[in-house]
Amino acid sequence: MKNRITQLFDIKYPIIQAGMIWASGWKLASAVSNAGGLGIIGAGSMYPEILLEHIQKCKKATNKPFAVNVPMLYPDLEQIMHIIAEEGVKIVFTSAGNPKTWTPFFREKEITVVHVVSSVKFALKAEAAGVDAVVAEGFEAGGHNGRDETTTLTLIPMVKEQIKIPLIAAGGIATGRAMLAAMVLGADGVQVGSRFVASHEASSHINFKNAVVKAKEGDTQLTLKELAPVRLIKNKFFNDVQELYKTAPTVEELKELLGRARAKKGMFEGDLEEGELEIGQIAGLIHEIKPAAQIVKEMVAEFEEATKEISTFRTLNS
Repeated sequence: MKNRITQLFDIKYPIIQAGMIWASGWKLASAVSNAGGLGIIGAGSMYPEILLEHIQKCKKATNKPFAVNVPMLYPDLEQIMHIIAEEGVKIVFTSAGNPKTWTPFFREKEITVVHVVSSVKFALKAEAAGVDAVVAEGFEAGGHNGRDETTTLTLIPMVKEQIKIPLIAAGGIATGRAMLAAMVLGADGVQVGSRFVASHEASSHINFKNAVVKAKEGDTQLTLKELAPVRLIKNKFFNDVQELYKTAPTVEELKELLGRARAKKGMFEGDLEEGELEIGQIAGLIHEIKPAAQIVKEMVAEFEEATKEISTFRTLNS
């Protein structure tokens, strides 16, 4: 599968594992990279010293390319960026911030930069900032999301129409058929999050993984838009938020209910009642916890099978 994304990252398949908080440690990143995709360490839930440890362990676990994802709204940002550069990480994914801030720093060091966006406007800004590629993430995605609520189906062709750099599709992609659909729409590759949460190597708690497997259509919803839109599994905490909304709460009241470390409590510590359980709508199609390498293998096999089916369909209708 040679295309602009596989060549940019020097990987076998255009499958990128998303850098998810409390799920994407060195074990998952190295497993995906060893399977031919691009594994990503999610720095969003790591102190600088923890990130350093994960990068060093990942380098020992794989000789393949891997990346680090950095949401640019967390503290210790400068220290984190310098650790990435000093440790020789070749690819960085940035999100939740202005790509102009750190892209020149990494480009000077010949580090590939990818920025995550949720709209055409931000994709154009990222391209103007000099990034090497963008991830366009649709409304279906888990975790923090765009405010415009644009679905992947409509976002990808709109971004493709406007930019020249490589495009990675994200949001609602967990199968080879979805991968093919995204690439038909104009993507050069796909970023997969929720499917890799339900993997043996993900650092998330087994309770959370089991909750993802049990989730069905309609079990997730976007909420807390006044703070930062986030898609969650409906649980006690989610219901508490909905009850608070009935009182027309202020932003401060929402912040008070959210408190601190809700995501850690839910996804890393396994509190399914009081924790944030961030996952995408595609959870309804995830039925089993599997090794990351098997997930990659199955996606590639289904992609190839679906491609052949389309070729057969064209032949029958020509």
